Amino acid sequence: MIRLLTSTLVLISGPCAAVACQLALVLAVDVSGSVDDREYQVQMQGLAAALRDGIVIDALIEQEAQVTLIQWTGSSRQRQTVPWTGVRTADDVEALAETIATNRRVWRNYSTAIGEALIAAEDALAAVPQCKRRVIDVSGDGISNEGILPRARHAALAAKEVTVNALAIETDDEDVTGWFYENLIRGEGAFVITANGFEDYPAQIRRKLQRETTRQLSHLP
Repeated sequence: MIRLLTSTLVLISGPCAAVACQLALVLAVDVSGSVDDREYQVQMQGLAAALRDGIVIDALIEQEAQVTLIQWTGSSRQRQTVPWTGVRTADDVEALAETIATNRRVWRNYSTAIGEALIAAEDALAAVPQCKRRVIDVSGDGISNEGILPRARHAALAAKEVTVNALAIETDDEDVTGWFYENLIRGEGAFVITANGFEDYPAQIRRKLQRETTRQLSHLP
């Protein structure tokens, strides 16, 4: 009887009982020369506000998510400025949002190397192998003009089952949205959301985080 009870307890406390990390999310933020200081602050404050959205909070807690932030610009200039942060409570999300809102910019006046940004995100994801779903969230206002092209990383990302989504910030007639569709995003259900200028960024990054954090729980437009 004791041995049977022990076996039952082992089953209950095994893999089914441990939810573990269901989502690792890399927020990759453009700090290239086309982004001025005001626009940088719009991105950081917009991200912080999006993380405080009720839908996003619930989704991150439900999935015991791990979240990090990378600032990226030209080749060899990508830095993980917010370390991996585990989310289990609303207080965890609030602390993360505050850290992002006050995150200091590390570069200005450099090019746009999106392929290298993906490499930096891949390297960061190696630190959270326990997470079931891995997503890189790239936001930017221009196409890659330095270093390797994002498509050159698609095979490696596919091998690691990493999804890449994007937020295109349209500020001229470059058609960043179309370029991101053709060259950047990858993975099942990958998508691009468009912000019509930096003023539209906060609303669109909120939509984007709602969609990618809750993708396995519901179907948002």
